Amino acid sequence: MLIHGHHPRFTSIVATATKVSSQGQWRDKAKPIESGSMYPAKENCSSCGLCDTYFVSHVKEACAFLGDSNIMTLEERVHGRQRDLDDPDEVLFGVIQETFNARVDPPIKGAQWTGVVTGIAVEMLTQGKVDAVVCVQSQEEDEFAPRPFVATCVEDIIAAKGVKPCLSPNLNVLATVEALDVRRLLFIGVGCQVEALRGIQPYLNADDVYVIGLNCTDNGERESLSKFLNAASEDPDTVTNYEFMPDYRVHLKHQDGHYEKVPYFCLPAQELSDVIAPSCLSCFQYPNDLADLTVGYMKTPYDSKTPMNEHFQSVLVRNERGRELLDAIRSVSKLESQPPYGHEGLLKRQSLVVQTVVADDEAKCGEGPTKGAPRWLGEVLAWVLSGLGPRGIDFAKYSIEYHYLRNYIHVMRHWNGKAAEKHIPEHHFLVRKPK
Repeated sequence: MLIHGHHPRFTSIVATATKVSSQGQWRDKAKPIESGSMYPAKENCSSCGLCDTYFVSHVKEACAFLGDSNIMTLEERVHGRQRDLDDPDEVLFGVIQETFNARVDPPIKGAQWTGVVTGIAVEMLTQGKVDAVVCVQSQEEDEFAPRPFVATCVEDIIAAKGVKPCLSPNLNVLATVEALDVRRLLFIGVGCQVEALRGIQPYLNADDVYVIGLNCTDNGERESLSKFLNAASEDPDTVTNYEFMPDYRVHLKHQDGHYEKVPYFCLPAQELSDVIAPSCLSCFQYPNDLADLTVGYMKTPYDSKTPMNEHFQSVLVRNERGRELLDAIRSVSKLESQPPYGHEGLLKRQSLVVQTVVADDEAKCGEGPTKGAPRWLGEVLAWVLSGLGPRGIDFAKYSIEYHYLRNYIHVMRHWNGKAAEKHIPEHHFLVRKPK
């Protein structure tokens, strides 16, 4: 069992890396990629920030989009074991120690949800369990533009609350982490960032690293976000955050606090076919398999009477460090929890997956409807699917299977054959097997 990252195998790797890093040779010789230059993963780069630092020396072994998929190898290093490929839940979600739904009560003011991630980060810092937290604040001139930050006080963590739905270079602050001599670090990030962090973690001058992972999919550049908001909202300039929710609608929160709810089917799919970054279309880290604790919405039963900032989220504990993260907020009685729930519904999940992928692919190829569905029809479709389709854990399974199948098609279509075979993780082939 892993405690504080000191699994025997991991400890030996850290010891070896520490010996190498103490010589300082690779740091001195490293040449971070210059701004505006092509990154090693080229068009598939997710701008995670790794190559902006001297850790670029290890990009070939760490990058989520270069070489062989090493998700399951890293699982064993991080969690003490790989996922059980005979367990259908672990095939989809990764290593599971415990899973449930949770919310902070009362919610943290200004949080996109209730502040589960923010609350844990605050407690880990104030209780002295970590020295700093890598989080993402907003650029001063643009609240949607990400600004990775090494937070060493509660105010800096609170300033990072809310999601920035753009590609973000979270790892470009790793050199700052080392310069500040941070020995106990909490890192908050999405799947591609976490995978790269795990790849270079043996070389990082830190004693303990905790990771909170966010469920993440379908991001893009800041300009693409503007294009999406302009198409989705009647008043895009006042949108403060948004989420694709399990009621088959996009919930957009506005500055005055009201929510605009737009059925997926009303979005102009062809017009928006280019807003998702190629890296996100090539990603198999939606569940954030390598985090100690993963937080997101997709396994939580949707309650239409509860606004997003009061709603439960799903929490998945993967190892003992993940349990420590939870214990930090539980110790101050801020976390309300409920058991997980799933409902298959009357509509067969696999049929929904295939239909969704086909509709997406038609839009990508310039086929199908040129505009979104009329609002009345979109509302009817969302109502029917919410009532008859999968809910809770089963909705999450639908979402993962859809994204993995869509991304598999993209990789096989656009990547070199050998590179595609290396990139696709082993468990993905079990996901694609008919149930």
